[in-house]
Amino acid sequence: MTAPSAVKAALTTQSIETPSWAYGNSGTRFKVFAQQGVPRTPQEKLQDAAQVHRYTGVAPTVALHIPWDTVDDYADLAAYAGDLGLRLGAINANVFQDDDYKLGSVTHPDAAVRRKALDHLLTCVDIMDATGSRDLKLWFSDGTNYPGQDDIRARQDRLAEALAAVYERLGEDQRMLLEYKLFEPAFYTTDVPDWGTAYAHCLKLGEKAQVVVDTGHHAPGTNIEFIVALLLREGRLGGFDFNSRFYADDDLMVGAADPFQLFRIMYEVVRGGGFTSEVAFMLDQCHNIEPKIPAIIRSVMNVQEATAKALLVDLDALAAAQSAGDVLGANAVLMDAFNTDVRPLLAEVRQEAGLDADPMGAYARSGWAERIVTDRQGGQQAGWGA
Repeated sequence: MTAPSAVKAALTTQSIETPSWAYGNSGTRFKVFAQQGVPRTPQEKLQDAAQVHRYTGVAPTVALHIPWDTVDDYADLAAYAGDLGLRLGAINANVFQDDDYKLGSVTHPDAAVRRKALDHLLTCVDIMDATGSRDLKLWFSDGTNYPGQDDIRARQDRLAEALAAVYERLGEDQRMLLEYKLFEPAFYTTDVPDWGTAYAHCLKLGEKAQVVVDTGHHAPGTNIEFIVALLLREGRLGGFDFNSRFYADDDLMVGAADPFQLFRIMYEVVRGGGFTSEVAFMLDQCHNIEPKIPAIIRSVMNVQEATAKALLVDLDALAAAQSAGDVLGANAVLMDAFNTDVRPLLAEVRQEAGLDADPMGAYARSGWAERIVTDRQGGQQAGWGA
């Protein structure tokens, strides 16, 4: 068994990026439920993100979504984040909400629409330059609903052309993270439906192109940890969008639906060296009915707990059982780690870092939730309409 001191030391190096959009109003395609105290500006989103970092100690970066987080001066926004003890993280492009993108964005049959989408992606790289962000995260809703609607191979050619143009624009220390999704909103073909498609495009582009694994973007029963292990082995796992799903892309709190799956994923991350590499651990969630900040704190804690359990796996005992063909023994080693209550260990990690042992309780006692309800009166709340 790995020594608790070594596990604690590793946990102090963990960093989990929270998404700006998770602090705003969200919902389903039927309804967005507004909540009191929700941020109205990117600056107020950062204020809430600072509360998550204050009580967890491991959420120092915030991903932006363009145009949802558009401001006049991105360098000034980065400085504001710095004043709050934060940094701006991945820049997420949006080429799925304009009417022009009904038939696709970078894969659209109309060259003018493709140019519009590409210009937006290049603008996002400009924003990365201004904010000091390392990662450009790309997700495309592009696809078709009916057989024959468009040429499948031609759409892949258009996608490759756009990705190559963006890749060429990246700076020396910048990366492109390509996300995939099985389906929705396209239902017949999706232009980047799986890790293999994303990996193939990234492989052709170069080392600065990496694959993002969104834990909600797979068919039921998909062995996500196998995908993680393979991409780590190939040096192409750029990061995660952590969330949970019961049926499709539910965007629930990470670990809420299947904490054992999250543990298995984190074990492969630890086993493959991803915990100490450049893999980005990001949340991508929509908190539709639960209060935003506590939900994000809980999500961060869930990732911490799964990571702690993964770090506790007795690798020597596991290797010995595997070499001996001891199927049950090998499985028991993993289960022993998963069944370990790591909450006391994480409480020690927090206390030794000068934090409250109970982040959820500390936030509840802080009065921040009551304060923002009072202070954030009037104006337009951040979020997306439905």
